[in-house]
Formats: sequence, C-alpha cells, structure tokens
Amino acid sequence: MNFEHIPVLFQETIRSLNIRPDGIYIDGTAGGGGHSLAIVKQLTSGMLLSIDQDPDAVAVVTERLKEYSNALVRRGNFSQMISLAEECGIQKADGVLMDIGVSSHQLDTAERGFSYHQDAPLDMRMSQQGTSAADLVNTMTWQELARIISQYGEDKNAVRIAKGIEKARVESPITTTLQLAEIVRQSVPAKVRREPGHPARKTFQALRIQVNGELDRLSEGLDAAFSLLNTGGRLAIITFHSLEDRLVKRRMAQWSSGCTCPPDFPVCVCGKTPRAELVYKKGLSPSDQELEENPRSRSARLRVCVKLKDTE
Repeated sequence: MNFEHIPVLFQETIRSLNIRPDGIYIDGTAGGGGHSLAIVKQLTSGMLLSIDQDPDAVAVVTERLKEYSNALVRRGNFSQMISLAEECGIQKADGVLMDIGVSSHQLDTAERGFSYHQDAPLDMRMSQQGTSAADLVNTMTWQELARIISQYGEDKNAVRIAKGIEKARVESPITTTLQLAEIVRQSVPAKVRREPGHPARKTFQALRIQVNGELDRLSEGLDAAFSLLNTGGRLAIITFHSLEDRLVKRRMAQWSSGCTCPPDFPVCVCGKTPRAELVYKKGLSPSDQELEENPRSRSARLRVCVKLKDTE
C-alpha cells in the first residue's frame, strides 16, 4: 500500500522534540511513518510507540519500522494514548508528537470520501468505523447541520447550506462527495461562488470534525500526552485550522500560567506555579520555501511546550 504523506514543519518538529538516544517517545499520529522513522533513527536504547486510528496507516508504518526492534505500533486514537502506552509497558515518555488533521493519503484516496475534488462515497471516517458523513447529512435536522457547519466550519452561510441539504435529500439520499459539493455550491450566494476556493471546503471540514469527534479527541489527547510526559519532556502539536490551534494554544497557556491571584493582591496566596514552559511563544508557521513546495501546509502551526512538573 502506498501511503503518501508530506510531513509539514518536519525538521522543526523533530528538532523541537530534543530527542535523546535513550528516551521514550510517542508519535500519536503515525500516518505514513515519516516522523516516526526520523525519531527512531535517533534512538539507541530508547523506545518509540507509534499510534494511528487509520488501519491503512497502521499497516504502512508497521512495514516501514519493521527493522527497528525498539519501535512499537498500535492502532487507536491518540486520546487512548495512556492505555495504549500501558499495554506496551510505557509509564512515562520524554516526548510526544501529534500531527492533527487529514493526511495527504486520506485526501488523495478518493474512496475515503474526504475530498470534494473527486467523486466517491461520502465517508470521512478516519478509523473506517462508525457513523459516516453520509449518515449525518441524511439524518440530522437542518438545525443540527447548521450548528455543525457554523461551529466547526465557521461558515456564515451555514443555515443556507443546511436548508439546501435538507431540500436535496427529499428528492434522493446524498451519498457521494461531488453530490454534496454541488448542493453546497448551489446553496451559497453567487458572490461566494465567485470567491477563490470551493464553497464546500468549510462544510466538508465541519462534517469531518463531527464524524471523527476531532476536537473532543484532541482535548483528551492533549491531557493524556501531558500526563505521560516526564519532567523536562516535550509535547509538539501540529494543527491545520484555527479551531484546533486555539484549543492547543489555550491548553498550553493554561499549563504555562502561574499565579492566578487578582492583580491587586500584594502577594500571591494561590501558590500556583507553571507546570510547563512554551518553546515558541507564538508557534511556528511553514517557511516560504515549504509553502512553495507543499501548498497544503499553508495553515499549519507548530506549538511546543516543555513539562516543568507533574502537579499543580
């Protein structure tokens, strides 16, 4: 199986993990194994655990890392990181990486149903299990669809699109990606149709997030990863849209904040000190060269923090 994925901010991410040859590392989104391979190549007595919920990715990364006895691969969501690590005898880690979002393989494999550029069953399930995007658009009320498209797609035309979906499915079920993309295109104002980019982009993003429970899993994954880190361990997160990035930014800021007393208190009475320190105050974005080589990286942001202590 050919699982093509171009890792974004690749060198910056690997450097940010500050890999030790004897350390223990977890790649929570193994994908095509690019990050995992780069990590395990720097290990001697250390260990790597690679996790992915996509069975295609698990098969590919298992093959790619088969020569490394200190590399373990498990299928699951990164929100299950603690239990998956325990199964492998890992209690703590010196670094955790999560590359959030859809892989190039998932986007470019038409039958996975992530892309509005190719006709395919309307699926979008990263795990290839559970409720599909087709299930959502054919069963949810227009109000529920509007909320999802507005909240997760941040599309101001959410109500128009949701009502367009409701109207279209009365005539026939919505089962393919191009069918949905055309419904969205016809539902938005003509001015929006003339704008650069496909008007269905935000709707597809919203449905994908809902289908996979992405923001909930990300929140759970962040807490799991941070709890697994040793003191001095590093957490590196790559995001691809503002909803993910805001969640990561706020969580890392929360860990990195100290005293929460009102500013007019003469002395601190809460006793809280930072649990983490940011490596990059504003995160890193792709270089101009990377943007030219890989246009899909344009919205990526890397945020990294170092764990200072385990408890408040």
